[in-house]
Amino acid sequence: MDPTPPPAVTNASFSVFDGCERQVEAVLFDLTLQCVNIVVGVPANLLVLLALVRRRKAASTSDVYLGCLAAMDAYFGAMTPVNLLNLYYWRSREVWSAVKFSYGVKDTSGPLFLSCICLDRFVAVLFPVAFGRCRRAAYRVGLAALVLCLTLAYSAAKAAGGLPGFERVFTGEVLATFAWMVVCNGSILWALRRTPGSSGRDEMHPMKKKAFKVVSSVLCIVVFNYLPPVALFPFQDHYSPDAFRCYVQPAGFAFLNISSTTQPLVYLSRLGTAPFLPNTCAKRCCSCVSAKNKNPPQEIASH
Repeated sequence: MDPTPPPAVTNASFSVFDGCERQVEAVLFDLTLQCVNIVVGVPANLLVLLALVRRRKAASTSDVYLGCLAAMDAYFGAMTPVNLLNLYYWRSREVWSAVKFSYGVKDTSGPLFLSCICLDRFVAVLFPVAFGRCRRAAYRVGLAALVLCLTLAYSAAKAAGGLPGFERVFTGEVLATFAWMVVCNGSILWALRRTPGSSGRDEMHPMKKKAFKVVSSVLCIVVFNYLPPVALFPFQDHYSPDAFRCYVQPAGFAFLNISSTTQPLVYLSRLGTAPFLPNTCAKRCCSCVSAKNKNPPQEIASH
């Protein structure tokens, strides 16, 4: 996801604007969103990991994917200061290779782990009998390990560089995963909406209503963060090389990069409680809400 990669042959010092000195707007937009990942994304992903550890006794089947995704996003956000220092101060090609490796991690881990989450929910809603037979954690750990191996292989190739047409690999990957996630989540939403409540009325069961909200939030992330590169990158041949490298590519990757912030924030907002906070802070927040709404704390707890 390097917006303007430096030449791989020469040993001359390079700049983040190399070749785009007069076309820096999209590059600055991408770097600005990456700075948001430092301030918001990294703490949010750490809170997600802590929340998953706290609720491990009541873990859902998708938690292993959520944990891996949060760890990869936290790693990517932590590499942003290294990227900025290297681009403007160190200018070391060895550090640049490490930064490109982190870009490769972000390129692959996000779409693949979100696809795993969609697959898990898809089977759970549309094929509940088969889902009940495959609830063992070993299946999901094995699939997560496969995704990690693919991520490391892609990241190593991206860090090495010099492969002709390598960026088209990401275009094909993001197109395939985007199509899968849209179809998968659309099928889940359709199945949940058409299923009536247990009382015979057109009401959704509370558990299905919760699943509906989860899938809806994942679909919003997919559309917001992945639709721009999906809409822009397949038409690479229709742009001039400079326009694609200096405008289209950084702008598309910027929406993908900010998913390191939007994904954990959406997950944290879905939590009914705040397991990542100390009990005293949680009680204090509940008391503030109860005082504002003039409701007893007991009513809020029971709700």
